[in-house]
Amino acid sequence: MSSIVENSSAVQSGNARARSLALEKVRSLGATATSPVDYHSAGRLLILGDASRAVPLAKRLRESLQCTYLNSHEPEAEGVIVHGDADGIRVVVADLTGLDGYLGAFTATVREREQEANLAQLLGAGDEYFDLVLDLGMPPRVDREILPPGYFAPGEDEAAVTRAVEDLPGLIGEFEKPKYFQYNPDICAHGASGMEACSRCLDACPTEAIASVGDRVAVDPYLCQGGGSCATVCPSGAMSFTYPAVRDLLEKVRAVSRHFHEAGGRDPVILFHDPTTARSLPDDVGRVPGHIIPIEVEEIGAVGIDAWLASLAYGFCQVLLLVPPAIPPRIRHALQEQMLYAGAVLEGIGYSANRIRLVESPVDKDLLAQLQSLTPEPGIQPASFAPMDEKRTILRLAIDHLYRHAPAPVSVAPVPAGASFGEILVDQDACTLCMACVGVCPTMALSDGHDVPQLRFDEWNCVQCGLCESACPEEAITRNPRFIYDPELRRRTRVLNEDEPFFCVSCGKPFATRSVMDKMAKKLKDHYMFQTLEAKRRMRMCEDCRVRDLFRKEAGGAGPKLGAH
Repeated sequence: MSSIVENSSAVQSGNARARSLALEKVRSLGATATSPVDYHSAGRLLILGDASRAVPLAKRLRESLQCTYLNSHEPEAEGVIVHGDADGIRVVVADLTGLDGYLGAFTATVREREQEANLAQLLGAGDEYFDLVLDLGMPPRVDREILPPGYFAPGEDEAAVTRAVEDLPGLIGEFEKPKYFQYNPDICAHGASGMEACSRCLDACPTEAIASVGDRVAVDPYLCQGGGSCATVCPSGAMSFTYPAVRDLLEKVRAVSRHFHEAGGRDPVILFHDPTTARSLPDDVGRVPGHIIPIEVEEIGAVGIDAWLASLAYGFCQVLLLVPPAIPPRIRHALQEQMLYAGAVLEGIGYSANRIRLVESPVDKDLLAQLQSLTPEPGIQPASFAPMDEKRTILRLAIDHLYRHAPAPVSVAPVPAGASFGEILVDQDACTLCMACVGVCPTMALSDGHDVPQLRFDEWNCVQCGLCESACPEEAITRNPRFIYDPELRRRTRVLNEDEPFFCVSCGKPFATRSVMDKMAKKLKDHYMFQTLEAKRRMRMCEDCRVRDLFRKEAGGAGPKLGAH
């Protein structure tokens, strides 16, 4: 027994040395710069809430900030009543109907003579916005998991009120933050032709910075605070995190794994954490088991399925995500949902779903004890592919590597509904090859047969958004979530439906399929407009010949007689 303990201790000691060396080697690796987002604040503060709390606080803040107290609790107030500056505080009585914005650009709307008006503009002085808001109301006017910068809603928590009063005077001047996201509308699966499909980024955003704009989405960079869950849940990679970019993060992960193994380390486990949860780690990293390697990221919610599976492919036995107790519910849900999909992909070929797991940053527990109790999974031979900023490519490379070394490889396995992998099934009897589905597919998973009536499908490109299903007028399409592991099978373009072309009876050009023309003739056989031979023949012409034939008829039959094809 003692020899086993001594051997285990020696391994951990060797792992700790390898970890220190690996982390030192990658210390200089940086992140690609991203563009900044600028805020400008002149210190115009709007205070909301009960006067007994709001006015004393305004008096404390009036020396450093331009304070406006809005009393929206006066039942007898009609329109907007301004009491002027009382002790350096402007008091307004009005019915607040809306509040939105961010640091330097808050818009408060009030009711004025049965209409809504911008309060800052009504007060004059050329102002259009308030820079800051202290909302003492219950519930607060803005209800989001992550509040806008410059908006303080401490509720009845007096300690939070004290912190707000201390922080507000410092929010005068110019401020800068990174632009955290990058959006590529060309591969966005949000919508097409007025139909909405994927709304995952909107549902996952804890700041509500993302809005639907027709067939695409728009992100307000001033509201976005880098939660990263939008990129984590995006099936196509249209939304990506840029601080750091996935490529930069995975370059560091790959380098750490390589240096750790070269230094003799065994069975490494990667622990992603953000600056908030770093405080729950032991001060002395040496107390953490030697095979667990902490990697700090800007936001834990931005580390998604592509980074998890790539980390496993780069030689880590397990991926741990250290989440804080106060993690926004939308971010937690996004991580748990994506872990469900990643676990299914792993289990399909014999790996344990526990290779990716959340670790709670405890309030009343010792994190060190949690980490020491984890049983590492078997090692995986590290991959050598280069990281890049393309989600689907990273996933393909990572899963291909895991498949080559899988404990129980299979060609195909099911995944839960909602995963961004799968096929579509087409009812060939109902499909008319109208190609409406091809027209709305955002990822080119569906294509036509060019010169032949065919519906073709590339499964790896399909993100299961459902636009094709919604666009099909015949309701001939259904989705089937699954994962194809076999690269040869996955790369194969399949023909989902095909038909014999129908040629124009006038010019001989193919313009429809035989089945479409047969169905059309059947539907119109009793229609009064298609009872003559001339009308029936015109129905079998292409659009150009049909128009020319109608003009000839109106011109009295001038021109050469059309012959049958």
